[in-house]
Order: sequence, then C-alpha cells, then structure tokens
Amino acid sequence: MSDEKFGLLVYEEGERFFNIGDYIQSLAAKQFLPKVDFYVNRERLSEHKDKKTKIILNGWFTHKPETWVPSKELLPLFVSLHINSTASQRMLSTEGVAYLKAHEPIGCRDHYTVRLLESKGIKAYFTGCLTLTLDSYAKNNKSNDGKIYIVDPLYGFPNKDRIFTNTKSIIKGLITTDIFKTNSANKFMHKIFSQSLLDNAEYIEQELPANKYTEDQKFELAADLLKKYSTAKLVITSRIHCALPCLALGTPVIYLNGFESEFDACRMEGLSELFHTVNVNRKTGKILANFDTQGLIDENINIINKSDYLDLATTLKVIVQKFIDQRDI
Repeated sequence: MSDEKFGLLVYEEGERFFNIGDYIQSLAAKQFLPKVDFYVNRERLSEHKDKKTKIILNGWFTHKPETWVPSKELLPLFVSLHINSTASQRMLSTEGVAYLKAHEPIGCRDHYTVRLLESKGIKAYFTGCLTLTLDSYAKNNKSNDGKIYIVDPLYGFPNKDRIFTNTKSIIKGLITTDIFKTNSANKFMHKIFSQSLLDNAEYIEQELPANKYTEDQKFELAADLLKKYSTAKLVITSRIHCALPCLALGTPVIYLNGFESEFDACRMEGLSELFHTVNVNRKTGKILANFDTQGLIDENINIINKSDYLDLATTLKVIVQKFIDQRDI
C-alpha cells in the first residue's frame, strides 16, 4: 500500500467566497483513504502530472468544463458524480464521453446525471451522495446539546449580498425585480417556523470569505461543522451538504427546498426525498411539506429522519473500499 499514491479533491475559491460544503464532500472521501499524498484541484484535474494517483471523483462537475478531461495520471473512482446542466455540453464532448466510457460504470449522485450519461451511451447508476457515509463523525451517545442550527435557509432566494455585489448584479436585480424581493426568504421562514424557534436558533453560513484559509484549515473548519451538526437537536437547511451529512450523523434535519431553476433542480433528483422536506415556491407562495407539520414548526418538534438513505450509504462504503483495496487498476 505504501507505494500507492492517493489524491483528494480541493476547490477553487470564488472572488468573494468559497463553499465549505465542498470540503465536507471531500471529508467523505478522505475517511476511506489510507493517506493523502496530493491535494488535486477539481477545476484543474487535467494538470495533475505527478505519479499515478488514485482519486475519488465525487460531487459537482464542473465550474470550468473547458479543463475537462482529467490527467491520465489520475486513477479515478466515479461515485456521487453530478454533471450540472450548465457544464454538460462541454464535458460530454467526444473526448469527454470517451473518457467516461473508459471508466464506466459511473456512479451518479442524482438521477438527472444518470439519464444524461446514459443518453450518451455511458453506463451509469445512481449512488446518492458520498456524504451519506459520514457516520464516522457521529456522536457516541444519543443525547444532544439542545441547539437548533439554521444553515443558509432558502439561500437561492434574492438577497442583498448577491444583488449588491457590483454594478452588473445591481442592474440584473433591477431587471428581474429581485432587488425589491430581498426579504422574501425571511417572510417564508416566518410562515414555516415559530418566532421562538427563529429567535433561539443559531445561524450558520457555509459560504466563507475567500483568500483567508489554507486548504488544511478548510478541512478543519469542515470537520468542526460536522461536530456541531452531530450534537444538534435539529438542523434546518437548504444546503444538501449540510442535510445529507445530518442523515449520516443521526441528527434530525429539515430540508428547505426553494429551488426552481434547472441549474439547481437537476442536482436534487433522488436526494430531496431522503429528507423531511418543506417545498417553497417563491412565485406562487405555496408551501408544501412531505411530513405532518401541524401548523408552525417550533422548537418542540420531534422528528425522526427517514431511513431510506441507509441502503445507499452501505453500498457506497462497499464500492469505495473495494476501489481503495484494488491493486493495479
């Protein structure tokens, strides 16, 4: 095993922020690795020139489809792959299709990606997300600290941070009229949850400032978040890389689904039904839960997560461990 090299995905930051949820995805991969020899940037996989390196390629691909395909020095396992609709045309070029065919079957995070790959003649299957295997971060006992965490609720709704980023975003906000709707998420939250729950919850943002942390520090921050979630009484979120780990951690979670565009919706096929979900339609104002809420949800709610994810998590562990143990791939 000592002569084998292992890589772990890291991520390019945005101009202002980066998403710590990406690093939670990488922690899900890291827990299976006997060691990490290289950090490999997701947007620069084609540039990896070091020794033959095993790597788990899970998560969203890609923000820079022009850099696809990965280097021949990378020996990949594709599980929990999501190819977003914004990147699919460039990723699935003749060269891109040939690359994926060479590594099929491709394990996909969502049903959209399965259909997309199959339409190109690539063998694919649904795995769910690798973060469903993060039970290694679960607390040892079933007690909780009584805290309720609200993590980026309805973050896709119009908000001041995004609209007032620069002149271009302000003009776009005026054209779409989103600039006048920056309080819409807050209004919906008050229609779903009691005032006492909203007042007493602790709020967390998974988008953190860019150019502030090293890669090692980002992994530490991601691990700290998992520890927080593992001790919570309840987590309420619109981040799938908060909600999915909570299933693995055994922490009650409510997923707020406010996504309507294909850009966002395509990545949820097969995932959102794993949670207790509240669907929010910003255009119609309709709120629909897939569980009995009996009025406003307050801090006394007692919910038990669905167990549907367990089969996915068990299968993922077997697939990944087999890849790690395999020689001469």
